[in-house]
This record gives sequence, C-alpha cells and structure tokens, in this order.
Amino acid sequence: MRARIDISEVEAATKIRAKYLRALENEEWDLLPGPTFVKSFLRTYGEYLGLDVTHLLEEYKRQHERPSDLDQLPISPHSTARRAAPRPPRIRRGWFVAAAIVALLALFAIIGSQGSNDDSGNGPATTTQSREDAAAARRKARKKERAREKARREKRRREAARRVTRLRLVPTGEVFVCVVDAQGNPVIANETLTPGSQTGEFRSKSFKIGLGNGSVTLRVNGKDVETNGSPDPIAYTVSAGKVKEIPASDGPNCG
Repeated sequence: MRARIDISEVEAATKIRAKYLRALENEEWDLLPGPTFVKSFLRTYGEYLGLDVTHLLEEYKRQHERPSDLDQLPISPHSTARRAAPRPPRIRRGWFVAAAIVALLALFAIIGSQGSNDDSGNGPATTTQSREDAAAARRKARKKERAREKARREKRRREAARRVTRLRLVPTGEVFVCVVDAQGNPVIANETLTPGSQTGEFRSKSFKIGLGNGSVTLRVNGKDVETNGSPDPIAYTVSAGKVKEIPASDGPNCG
C-alpha cells in the first residue's frame, strides 16, 4: 500500500495468483496450497517488495510451523558428558606386507601392458591415418570454401548486371535527341536522327532522355518500348529497366 502497487501488477510480475497474494497479506494460510508453497510465495513476494526475505521466512516458521521432534527433546545433564572413544582394532603387520606385494604386482602388470602396446606398431599407424584424415578434411573444406566464393562472385556479377541499364534508340522518323547518363554526361548531344538509323548501345545505371517528338523507339535491355508518338517535345527517365515519362521541361540539358 505504501508503494501504491496494485495487486494485479504484483500478480503479473510474480506469476502468483491474486487470491494467494491476498491470502498472504491476510495470513489466511488455509487458503494456500501448503507450507512449501507458502514459503515459496513469501520469498517471491518479499523479493518483489524489497523486504528482508530471510527474516520474513523465519518469522513465518516461528509463528506457524510446529517444531520438529528433535527440537522438543529435553536437554539431559549427561548429554554433554564425553564418552570414552572405543580403541580402534589393531592391524597386524602381516597385512601391510601383503598389501604392499599386491600393489607392486599391479604396478608391474600396468608397465608390462604399456610396453606391449608400444611394441605392437599400432600407435604410429593410427597417428599416420589420423594425419591423413585431417589433411583430407582440410582439402574438402578448402574446396567447399572455393565453391562458395565462386557462387558469391557470380551472384555479385548478376546483381551488377541487373543494376546496369542498356539503352539504344531506333528512330521511326526525323527526331531531335539529347541523352545523358547517370553522371549527367551527354551520350547523345543534341543530334537529329533519321528513320532507318539507330544509335549504339549505351550502358549506365540510369538515363534521362529529351526528344523533339515521339518518332523513336527506346530499346531498353533488349526490349522495345514505344514512346507516346507526340509531335511535341517529350522527356523520359530510364532506370532499372523501367521507362517513365516526365515533363519536357524536366528533360536533360546537353549543353
């Protein structure tokens, strides 16, 4: 209540149902599933509120948990008296000697087995085979990496090819032409084209085209795009293989 926290906020944060939170607040322990859940809920709720959880649990145990049978045992006046410890049985000397002999025999057996393994010749062969397997694995990994790099280069080449637009003009009548590339450099500077002729193929990311009339076909990436056939000046932009008509006043300036 001092923190002005609504019970629904506590329920959402601690995942403890609201009815159990209210039971904790009201000390209605019979409404809770059991002592184990009570202590778990008290710990979680206390940590959320920033309380001393250890003190909270000890207070609950002191008030509401029965003491164990061990806690209820009376203190006997003789309970603290020190009893004489029984003397350990004496181990005969012969047992030590026998144990030492057995240990030595086991040590000799281990040394002998290691020597036989070294003489068998399997060690170097196994090592050689392991080196060959490792070298084969490295060659295979390098081959895969070269294949991946080749695929990446091919992908970059295709993407670069898609970004470049190829343009060619095929006049169907006498037409005045001005074309600039993506850097604003004229590729056709104020030329008059006649029917039956065609320009070379230009490459750039984009083009801006100014025409004296619509008597021309635009060949973009190998596909013919007809103009609107206007007798008046028109202009176009070409980018990513797409042709878009723009106002003639926004057309290119070839100087």
